[in-house]
Amino acid sequence: MKQSPAPDPAPAMPEDVVRVLGLGGGEGAARRAHLETYVAALVKWQRRINLIGPATVADIWHRHILDCGQLAALIPAGPVRVCDLGSGAGLPGLVLAALGIGAGEGGCLDLVESDSRKAAFLREANRLMGTHARIENRRIEEMAETGAAGYDIITARALAPLPKLLEMSNNLLKTGGKLLFLKGKATDAELTESEKAWKMRVTKMPSASDSQGVILLIEDLERRHG
Repeated sequence: MKQSPAPDPAPAMPEDVVRVLGLGGGEGAARRAHLETYVAALVKWQRRINLIGPATVADIWHRHILDCGQLAALIPAGPVRVCDLGSGAGLPGLVLAALGIGAGEGGCLDLVESDSRKAAFLREANRLMGTHARIENRRIEEMAETGAAGYDIITARALAPLPKLLEMSNNLLKTGGKLLFLKGKATDAELTESEKAWKMRVTKMPSASDSQGVILLIEDLERRHG
């Protein structure tokens, strides 16, 4: 009987990704192992359900892992409460989990995903990695209804236009909390639209992985009245 060809293995982590994400040394090696386990699981599950764009699998380390991992340097050290909205394939949520974000007493990392199949992948990848993320298989709007609030950091990637992201985040963010969003070339137009309804302090930073990408750090979010 003719056997099916073996599936292609997950691509190896490039050295520039190791360098930029600071994955050298003992602690870095452990985090690197988490990321390699995550990528292997993602590539395996990608054959069954569409988690990332098929054309991006070959460059998964730059297009997805580096793109998401660069947020870790912008999150304060120590226990923090983090919520990743619309986590999907775990981007950036599980990448941040692999890098130790939200770990420790008093910290948390909640991944919110309404699609049950994607939530199943998140649970399995989190189990395989041995990381600390909590998977919330529910709609984002339901999070506030459960009393989930007071997050220090809220993240999102490729989820929704900025005005909608701000609405989603407002009831979950603690006073003084920060938003970290990975955005693309429509960022300026989305900011202009958002500022009609919101007051905020915005820092725009270039992406380390995408020449057209932008990291938005949003602080002091407040709804405009009148």
